[in-house]
Amino acid sequence: MQRLSLIKASHLNQNRVLPQLHSAFSITPSVQIASRVHHVIEYGADPTGTSDSTEALEQAIHDAFQSPLEDSHLMEGVSDLGGAEVHLDGGTYKISRPLRLPDSGGGNLMIHSGSLCASGDFPTDRHLIELRPRSTSSPFEDITLKDIMINSNFRGGGISVVDSLRTTIDNCYISHFTTNGILIQGGHETYVRNSFIGQHINVGGDRREKDFSGIGINIVGNDNSVTDVVIFSASVGIMVAGQANVFTGVHCYNKATMLGGTGIYIRAPGFTQTRILNCYFDFTGIIVEDPVQFHVTNSFFLGNAFILIKSLNGVVSGVNIVDNMFSGDYTGVRIVQLDESKRAFRDIDQVVVDRNNVRGMTLKSTVARGTAWSNGTIWTVDFSKVLLFPNLIKNVQYTLHAGALFPNHVLRNVSRNRVTVESDAAVSATLHASVDQTMISYV
Repeated sequence: MQRLSLIKASHLNQNRVLPQLHSAFSITPSVQIASRVHHVIEYGADPTGTSDSTEALEQAIHDAFQSPLEDSHLMEGVSDLGGAEVHLDGGTYKISRPLRLPDSGGGNLMIHSGSLCASGDFPTDRHLIELRPRSTSSPFEDITLKDIMINSNFRGGGISVVDSLRTTIDNCYISHFTTNGILIQGGHETYVRNSFIGQHINVGGDRREKDFSGIGINIVGNDNSVTDVVIFSASVGIMVAGQANVFTGVHCYNKATMLGGTGIYIRAPGFTQTRILNCYFDFTGIIVEDPVQFHVTNSFFLGNAFILIKSLNGVVSGVNIVDNMFSGDYTGVRIVQLDESKRAFRDIDQVVVDRNNVRGMTLKSTVARGTAWSNGTIWTVDFSKVLLFPNLIKNVQYTLHAGALFPNHVLRNVSRNRVTVESDAAVSATLHASVDQTMISYV
């Protein structure tokens, strides 16, 4: 009995102490913070694509901009939205007007994980998603569009990014556009990567190819990057009007050159500063106007695809076309061509076309080496078939390799891309000559 009394007393003491401990260590419930992930289905969007979901998606986007972090900004005037997300919940949504981000601007937001399809009455001159700030003083920054399939339903374009900063378009599939798959205009540093873009869905050999229209990616601005992107149908794969843009790992098999298509068209006469690296031009090539600081390297040109340098003002300066592979059908297509229909090139400086390997096409270069043997007083090496620019040799190095006799000799002529050396006495000799069309002059 004494032992039971002690146990009872112990339980009584615990009952007195535990409430005091609970009171001492209790945690006051914190203020509830709403999630920054906005699920569009919760707003009434129809994930089957049967009914119009425009208003529901607009409301989800609007709400994502309503809770910026206090005292936190990106660029001046750009509120930090704290990593807010508009989650498409893996659905397919029909929309009848563009999804526009609020005019107030903002940054640090992602829209992702679903499909958008234009309705039959979607405006034909707009894009399904549009980043277009009200003014440059309240731009968008660090907006990510990721894991989205866009079907423009042949009613305009896919994505428009205007006057925005550091935008990312990642792992998107954009099809059935009539204007632009992606339009980038102004702003700074839009990155497009790991995406597929095509007006018509195919894997080549499309009977409609001659009728392909539109532009896969239309860039009107500076400092943008396109990486690991496939453009499988459009009239022009990438159209560029701006400086310091870079394209890496792009595969263009849009409309073929022979049907009037272009893989990459650079419209920045006089001030290009464009780099094309490790790309694949599949029956469609490159056109560049009056290039200045233009670089193409480690790329593959298949099916007679070539590079066309087009003269508007006669300028070509600081151009490197080196270490590429060209493959054709042995019909004599030149790997690099000049279009001087409007004006001949007059300002030619620091142009290097060299170290390209060619199979089934005609090699063109700005650097060449050749030999000629003769028993007489004149030796001529003809470089006209290989040199890119007609009647232009700026630098010659030659050696006249004779036998026992060693006559006086002189470089007599370099016109029409031919090197002629003459001696004062007849001799059996071999002329070795190296030429360069754009020697740099050091003062």
